[in-house]
Amino acid sequence: MDITNAISEIVGPKGMLLGDDVNSRPNYSWGLGNCPARAIVRPASTDELSRVMALCNGQQQTIVPWGGLTGLVNGITCTEDDIAISLERMNAIEHIDAEAGTMTVQAGAVLQNVQDAAAEAGWQFAVDFGARGSANIGGMVATNAGGNSVVRYGMMREQVLGLEAVLADGTVISSMNEMLKNNAGYDLKHLFIGSEGTLGIVTRAVLRLRPAPRTVQTAFVALSCFEDVSGLLRRLGTELEGKLSAFEVMWRNHYAFMTEETGKHQAFLPTNYPFYVLVESEGADEEREAEQFMTVLGTLMEEGHVADAVICQSAQQAAQIWAMRDDVDTLIHAVFPPAVFDISLPIREMEAYVSGVEEELGERFPEAKLVCFGHLGDGNIHFGIGPAHDKHAIETVVYERLGKVNGSISAEHGIGLEKREFLPHSRSADEIALMQTMKRALDPQNLLNPGKVLGG
Repeated sequence: MDITNAISEIVGPKGMLLGDDVNSRPNYSWGLGNCPARAIVRPASTDELSRVMALCNGQQQTIVPWGGLTGLVNGITCTEDDIAISLERMNAIEHIDAEAGTMTVQAGAVLQNVQDAAAEAGWQFAVDFGARGSANIGGMVATNAGGNSVVRYGMMREQVLGLEAVLADGTVISSMNEMLKNNAGYDLKHLFIGSEGTLGIVTRAVLRLRPAPRTVQTAFVALSCFEDVSGLLRRLGTELEGKLSAFEVMWRNHYAFMTEETGKHQAFLPTNYPFYVLVESEGADEEREAEQFMTVLGTLMEEGHVADAVICQSAQQAAQIWAMRDDVDTLIHAVFPPAVFDISLPIREMEAYVSGVEEELGERFPEAKLVCFGHLGDGNIHFGIGPAHDKHAIETVVYERLGKVNGSISAEHGIGLEKREFLPHSRSADEIALMQTMKRALDPQNLLNPGKVLGG
């Protein structure tokens, strides 16, 4: 029997897509391409997935796990020999423990729905980014997603208390821990968080919720030098008493591009400053937090560390500034074909590194535009460069310079196929060898997301 027919007997007609239904799905980042896979399998339960994986293991059928298809490193790319596994039908929010602050969800649950459910229960799920309407929890776990609030709450890894995963041979590893503390042997969930579907497919997770803030203060500030940027981060971290929840930096090239060049967004401040920062703090007492926020920023302006500032007077005004920061689509269309980078490095190295990359790219690729922005509070910045007619040469410039300052080629997006060649710039030969050992132990036939992260 053909394997697709055998799988169909397990998942039923709703669980199998073939032909045009497969080809209509993308095969690359940014929704590009047409998926050539043999089939897209959509199990409705962990048991169904386990049986499918056992069947594929017995026939040496390669599998490409899919999340919400919002990744940016071609981690979901299939060949015509692969079968894609989508958990889009496993999207339930199973349980919220309103006393303990935990939520149990299936891997296909969409981030926006998780955030809304947490809010209705009086809590918040703290990971947030622009693709919240389509990204799902399984993909976020698999890539150890970051986002806008890492400076306070940490990456996805810090939000996962327990999880369930299916291995390449169909074995179900259920480690659905609900406690903050559990030192009973190895914490197996960390094998799968950030593994990009190469070690197992995450099917369920227990998420840690955080107390919902009663008030949010937002400001957009301009600064005259990078020293003031790093100094502002230190001062706000201390003087806001741990309430700083976002510190999003835009180089002038990004802010001017989004306001003056595209005309898509309002310029809240003049565009002649070299750096801009979107600052946000969360707290419980609206009157006290607002007064503290105003006082701290006022003092910094009086001392000359902040050149200009707009303190948002409404949630709508704050949303407008965040919309400018999150508008990646406008950037990508303007620099198409793009080279997009998600890197991290020590803050002390950042100014010289960005200047060096910009200078070298200007000499070698004068037609390409570079814009720089990111979550500087956690050492993460993004480049958008284009038109990138020689993408590989641009990547070499960015990553070779990054390796010299002990930075990471991936702060939050993962490796996939896109960055695989450059992994040695961020990981030693011994680290990569250990990763390969883990891969062979859990997936000896190399059936799970083959070629991603480590190669064949």
